[in-house]
Amino acid sequence: MVNKFLCDFRFLLLAAAVAFIYIQMRLFTTQSEYADRLAAAVEAETRCTSQMRKLIDQISMQQSRIVDLEVKGLQRRVDKIQTQVAAVVIMACNRADYLERTIDSILKYQNVVASKYPLFVSQDGSDPQVRKKALSYDQLTYMQHLDSKPVQTERPGELIAYYKIARHYKWAMDELFYKHNFSRVIILEDDMEIAPDFFDYFEAAAALMEKDKTIMAVSSWNDNGQKQFVHDPEILYRSDFFPGLGWMLTRSTWNELSPKWPKAYWDDWLRLQENHKGRQFIRPEVCRTYNFGEHGSSLGQFFRQYLEPIKLNDVQVDWKSKDLSYLMEDKYVKHFAEILKNAKPINGADVVLKASNIRGDVRVQYKDQPDFERIARQFGVFQEWKDGVPRTAYKGVVVFRYPPPRRVFLVGPNSFKLLGIEGV
Repeated sequence: MVNKFLCDFRFLLLAAAVAFIYIQMRLFTTQSEYADRLAAAVEAETRCTSQMRKLIDQISMQQSRIVDLEVKGLQRRVDKIQTQVAAVVIMACNRADYLERTIDSILKYQNVVASKYPLFVSQDGSDPQVRKKALSYDQLTYMQHLDSKPVQTERPGELIAYYKIARHYKWAMDELFYKHNFSRVIILEDDMEIAPDFFDYFEAAAALMEKDKTIMAVSSWNDNGQKQFVHDPEILYRSDFFPGLGWMLTRSTWNELSPKWPKAYWDDWLRLQENHKGRQFIRPEVCRTYNFGEHGSSLGQFFRQYLEPIKLNDVQVDWKSKDLSYLMEDKYVKHFAEILKNAKPINGADVVLKASNIRGDVRVQYKDQPDFERIARQFGVFQEWKDGVPRTAYKGVVVFRYPPPRRVFLVGPNSFKLLGIEGV
């Protein structure tokens, strides 16, 4: 009985051991499968994380590249705005040979500063040779003004050319200021050559215009700039008389002028008090442009006497190093008055002979326009007035060299008062 019980008990123990072993094996198998699945999940998560990081890195790199490109593009635009001084436009019509000479003169000095001074040719009309000549240059942009409207002159016998020129100027300025969005424009004509320091001169003048809003425009021209009347290429003057012939104006000034631009004689129109409103112009003593156009709309008027003998500056003036603050309105009155006060007065007949025999600067006072014309005729300088102002005058004073380096001041009846000079 006992033996049987022991046998049954051993059997039960064996069965329990087998069951235990089976359960342990199943449990091990389950744990192994779970471990494998867990390992696979961890590996998958690791791969996913790695891929996600790579994707984030790629996105970051792309964003960095986009930002860099945007920054560089913005910087280029800012640099362009900051470095661009003015557009330069050559006003042309039907003189292809003149235009070629003008373009070649400009490109000689413009190539190294092309980004600061984009070059344009604006042609009025459809002369095929002018168009062909302008388009033969890769360094410039060609514009064409075609206007078929008939011209009605206001007075009998007037040349319609002056009306067409005024239309062309307005169209070209509107294009450059409003379509091309330039802040300044330098206007040249198709019969001009420029000086070596032409662009440096206008860059320095542009900075001056930004500071002093009483400067309406800057010109490269001196009407009394003939060889016998000039000496110092570094001297600049303020003038109440618009010189023209190579000049720069700003968009803010054009905003004012464009709506009321005249039908003809635009340059004389700018010389009217109602249009310049007491603002003044900067001009050099020695011209930075030379007008070689004997044949044109003016039919060679005054060419041989006044234009052909003009002295074109041939000295490379370092304008960036020059202090031009003396040209600011508040300083210039005192500056000019001091120079004038120090000039020796002469009067009576033979003022030319007297001026030649006196050492240092001299001044001659005139009573009115006829008296000025008489004295100017003796020296050989411009006699013309516009709206009460002699050519080149500042506060009624016309200054020129005779003979160089002596300065001669032709002084108006109210000039001393306007300059605040007393006791002379």
